[in-house]
This record gives sequence, C-alpha cells and structure tokens, in this order.
Amino acid sequence: MTSTAPTDARTVDDATAERLAAALRCRTVSYEDRDRIDPAEFDRLTAHLEQAFPLVHTHLTWEAFGHSRLYRWAAADGPDETAAAILLAHMDVVPVDDLEAWTHPPFDGVVDAEFVWGRGAIDDKSRVLAILEAVERALSAGVRPRETVYLAFGHDEEIFGAEGAGRMAQRLRDAGVRARLLVDEGGVITTGVADGIDVPVATIMVGEKGFATVRLSVTDVGGHSSMPGRQTAVGRLARAVARIQDHPFPLRLTPVAVDMLMRVREFMSEPRRTLLGLVHVAGAIAARVLAARPQTEALVRTTTAPTMISGGVKPNVLPQRAEAFVNFRILPGDSVADVLAHCRKVVRDKGVSIELDGTTSEPSADPSAGPDFDLVAAVAREVAPGIAVTVGVVPGATDSRYYDDLAATRCNFAPIILTATDLERIHGTDERISRADYARLIRFNRLLLDRLVG
Repeated sequence: MTSTAPTDARTVDDATAERLAAALRCRTVSYEDRDRIDPAEFDRLTAHLEQAFPLVHTHLTWEAFGHSRLYRWAAADGPDETAAAILLAHMDVVPVDDLEAWTHPPFDGVVDAEFVWGRGAIDDKSRVLAILEAVERALSAGVRPRETVYLAFGHDEEIFGAEGAGRMAQRLRDAGVRARLLVDEGGVITTGVADGIDVPVATIMVGEKGFATVRLSVTDVGGHSSMPGRQTAVGRLARAVARIQDHPFPLRLTPVAVDMLMRVREFMSEPRRTLLGLVHVAGAIAARVLAARPQTEALVRTTTAPTMISGGVKPNVLPQRAEAFVNFRILPGDSVADVLAHCRKVVRDKGVSIELDGTTSEPSADPSAGPDFDLVAAVAREVAPGIAVTVGVVPGATDSRYYDDLAATRCNFAPIILTATDLERIHGTDERISRADYARLIRFNRLLLDRLVG
C-alpha cells in the first residue's frame, strides 16, 4: 500500500521536490565505526542548504558544532532567552543493508510524479528541508518574529547525538534559553494501524522511552568437545538470555498511556468506547489488551530484545568465551539502573557477567501534553482534516532528549500519513516520501511559525 492523503492535500512543485532530492543524494551516513563517516558528504549537504535557501542564510545567524548547525532567527524585539520555539531535525541517515532490494538506488534522489525516493526521505532530511522551506517562505513574505526561533540540525542523531544535539543543547542552556515549544521527529499520522479506529490517527509524542543495551558474557577453560563439563560457556549464556526473555518487565499503564487512550476513545465503536471509559478502574486489563500486539506492547512495559549472541571458534572445540547483547527500551517510571538490576535478578548466575554496553539514555521523567500541545494539534488538523489526535511516547531515542529542560512543551511529530507498510520503510528498504506528504510537512511548519511568531 502507498501513503494515503486527505482529499484536499496539496503537492510540491518540481523545484521544491528537487531541493529535497539533492539533499538525499548526499551520503551523510552515520556509522558506529566513526572512521567510516565521510565528512565531505556533510560538507556537500551544508553547501546545498546554503545555496538552496539564500534568505535563511542572509537573515539568520548560525553556529557550527562539528557538522551540526544551530540557527538563530532573532526576534524583532525582546531577549533571545525567551524563545518561541526550538525546531529540531537531523541531517545524518542510517546505512543501507541491501542495495539490490531498492526500487531506486538509495542515494540517487529519484523524483517521480508521486514520490521523492531515497535514504533520509522520511528520517529525517525531509524535516530539515521542510523547516528551511517554511522559514525561507516566511522571510520572503516579510515575517519578522516577535520571539526568537532556533533551528537545530544535528549530524549524529543515528549514533546518539552527543556531538551534535548534545553540544547545541548545552549552548542554549548556557545562554539561558527557555522556549515555549520544542518540535522534533517521532510521531506521524498512521492509517490502518490503530486497531478499532477507522480515521487516520496523529500521535504527537510528548516524551520518549529510555535506551540501554546489556552485555552478558561467560568465560570458561575450553577444551575438546568430546569431554565437556556439565555446561559450556555457550549453554550457560543461552540459559541466561532465555531467563531474561522469559521474565519481561511487568506491564504498567502510565499516565501518558491513559491520556492516549482517552483521546482516541471517541473515535472507537462500541463496546471499546465503553471499555476505555473504565480504564481508570481497569488499567490492568487495558494493559494486558495492549500487550497482546508488539506494536502496542511497547506502550505498557519496558521491552526486552535479545539482539546478538556469539561464542566459540569451531564445532568440536569447547568455547572459552561467549557473549550476548540484550536491548531494552525503558518505560517512563523505570530506569537504566532498574534494567541492570532486573537482569541480575532473573539470571541468578554469578558466572555470567552482566554489564551495560555503550550509550544509555533515561526515559522522559514525566511525559505529558504541555501548554502548547493544543496549538500543534490544531495545526495538524488544519493540514490533515479528519484525523484523530492523541499523545504518545517515542519508543526509541531522539535528539530531543538533550533539550527536555529547555522548553515548556515538547512535541515529536510530523504530519505525514503512513500505512504499516510505509512505517517499515523507515530505516528499511525503499524509503520515500510522497509529494503530498512533503507539501503537508512544509505547510505544517509554516503555519506553526505563523501561529508562534507571525
């Protein structure tokens, strides 16, 4: 299935589509092995942005943080510290696994009558370009903001954002900046995804889950497989992984999950509408219902995902070492420390080393709809009439976690309309954005700026 759009959706002209396509042709790939990252591709992208958006680069000031850029659109009057908004997006993309499976090569930036194709078309170059398109058009119309607006475009979000978003957020923090609204990637409008709801559902994320990977390792003396002990390193490790997977975190209905359900209740038919009305007294039942599907289980528990396991060097040699990695996405109310303690408790084996591996991130402390949530919701309804609007929590980690204390309202959202199949294209094969969705994204940012500063 392809993306659907409201009947009044607009499209973008060829020149606007081409500006996005040119950005997609820049191979700004973030690799875990940072030596593989090509800085020249980021230079190509920023040169393109400067050429494509001359008014932005004439009237706004900016600072570079590596290849990240923090733009400041200064207020006509008033201090910069009281900002209207911080608009986030990121310029880097994930690697491509299977080049042959793509309809069009992922870095060719193909534009056809319906779509702009390429890695980053959704995540997240379309948002970088759409924000710049909106600001360029506002400047062309003579808009001068009443309050300062910041644009923060990171270069390393896909590898946890410390050098880009982390440094830009600290720069704003040191300057005493406090914004009304923070907008970043995360939620979209889905169709045919929310069970029991016939209209498209816009999920405006108001926080995010935490992130932690646990490394389990076992060492042994090794030897010949003809004379094994009671348990090999691989067997011991496999048992530990099985215990973690078989003992997940408990189900828990958080306040933001309750808010999400109550906001979509009116769009459901009976008996679900009545049942949701009882969620405050039957939260445990609602949590079990949500846990029945992987797509919604993440809303009600800290999830557990064993992702890698290795050990041994030859079939007839006892392994001297084995290790496994288990990824957790942490529900607000749990913590990274809770994850580590949970693993040690359920494994119950001192012969298995259990430690955190790599970068971790705590979940949002108290995600909820802030004062300007209704403004964002109203603009979403204007660009996509007939939608249901609710709240949610981003299941992964985004750059906005670095800025959580810098804005009164946080909204992770883009008004693009995606099916379940479209969602699989994000970080997957054949990533693309429809021209109608891109037009909607630009219009959303322009209307939002008009409401905030126009």
